[in-house]
Amino acid sequence: MNLTRQVLPAMRANCARRRCRQLLGSALLAGLALGCRGGETRSGDRLWGAVLDTPLPKPEFVLATTEGKPYDFRRETAGDVTLLFFGYTHCPDICPVHMANIAAVLPKLPPRVADRVKVIMVTVDPARDTPQRLRAWLDNFSGDFVGLTGTDSAIAAAQRALGLPPAVREGKGRDYSMGHVASVLAFTADDSAHVVYPSGVRQVDWAHDLPLLVAQKWKAP
Repeated sequence: MNLTRQVLPAMRANCARRRCRQLLGSALLAGLALGCRGGETRSGDRLWGAVLDTPLPKPEFVLATTEGKPYDFRRETAGDVTLLFFGYTHCPDICPVHMANIAAVLPKLPPRVADRVKVIMVTVDPARDTPQRLRAWLDNFSGDFVGLTGTDSAIAAAQRALGLPPAVREGKGRDYSMGHVASVLAFTADDSAHVVYPSGVRQVDWAHDLPLLVAQKWKAP
């Protein structure tokens, strides 16, 4: 199942007052406007994230940590809520905002929730994101965040395993950008991704949703 075929209608179902642009890493899809909430509030067991009609099974791939150790994604994250994001450290906006928002919320949650959440960022720019740079960048947000890297082909294969379009280099020279999927995929303890969080998700949204994801008790918006 291609993720974009599920995410687009799911996110449109969450549309409210404010609109944000969701970069999907593909020239054909980059211009699609997807919904983010503005002044709405949500309570109870309904999620802010885009709930997928068909959950995505957690893929099996092995990349390298910033310490150079192999990281078996499926095995290392088994049984936890896992927030998976494909990004890069030279990203001017979406990547640092996602990481900053999650990092700000986790310490405020009860330990029984926060200790069950893992944050994994896979760089889509291994040429510039050396292990040292990736680790230093993530440490600006949290030393607990896991950074993964690998060859271009291995990283592209991990994205394809999820039905995501691989990131695309845009521009020439060293000052290029990367067109990439701008969403965080949330896997729950059943090793399936039920929810996707686009750019524009706020700290209050994460604070509301993460306890529900850990408890595996929610309803679609």
